[in-house]
Amino acid sequence: MPEYTPFEMIAYTGSRVLEDEKIVFVGTGLPIIASMHAQLTHAPNLGIIFEAGPLTPILEMGMPLSVGDTRACRKACYLKGLSAVFEMTQRGYSDYAFIGGAQIDPYGNVCSTYEGGTYYKPETRFPGSGGAGAMAANCEKSIIIMALEKRRFVEKVEFLTSIGYGDGSPKYREKAGVLGEGPYRVITNQALFGFDRKTRRMVLLEVLPGRKASDIQDLVEFELLVSPDLKEMAEPTDADLKLLREVCDPDGYFLNRKVK
Repeated sequence: MPEYTPFEMIAYTGSRVLEDEKIVFVGTGLPIIASMHAQLTHAPNLGIIFEAGPLTPILEMGMPLSVGDTRACRKACYLKGLSAVFEMTQRGYSDYAFIGGAQIDPYGNVCSTYEGGTYYKPETRFPGSGGAGAMAANCEKSIIIMALEKRRFVEKVEFLTSIGYGDGSPKYREKAGVLGEGPYRVITNQALFGFDRKTRRMVLLEVLPGRKASDIQDLVEFELLVSPDLKEMAEPTDADLKLLREVCDPDGYFLNRKVK
């Protein structure tokens, strides 16, 4: 198989997860790249929503560098603004929220607010929710992407920025007043995770070729559930990498970043 970067693997796996004729609400960076790749391959009728307002644009001018980039508006069927697209999610018209974060816990709760210290005096301040909090609450399912590192996969997030399954108790999301079903997949450079329907805990579904479940366990703080049907992750082909490198992110803004 051809060589690829960790973030190319994340983008390719994100593309695989997306289905044709679905609507995905994306954030900046890898979610856009994954969605573009899906549109160009197996999901030509995938509809993309951008937080700043564009609905199902045709990304023929290249990858938007942000959710408000002019390229995200090209030939959009609807261009109204932030409030209007979030209203669509509340009405149940977004199948997937595609978000990132700094930390995630076993129940799919995501922190993108701070790490270390306190909220008012953090060691590291992150950008915050943006639209991710509302997306995770109201879109039907959430897809979360991040590099697989123990400092990111924690027993308990330091701040709940984007809601997952809370503490895993029955009907937690319903009691919290959120509308969507909840976390669906967690995509990393070394593994693909889902969630157990009964316990709501994270489940290891696929591992990078050459890795074992024990290797992945070593990279998270909490005890992982492992699917009895554990598989190897599909790897991008030469054709997939050509699309990612030459069409989706030709300048390598996101795909060429390094995992710390």
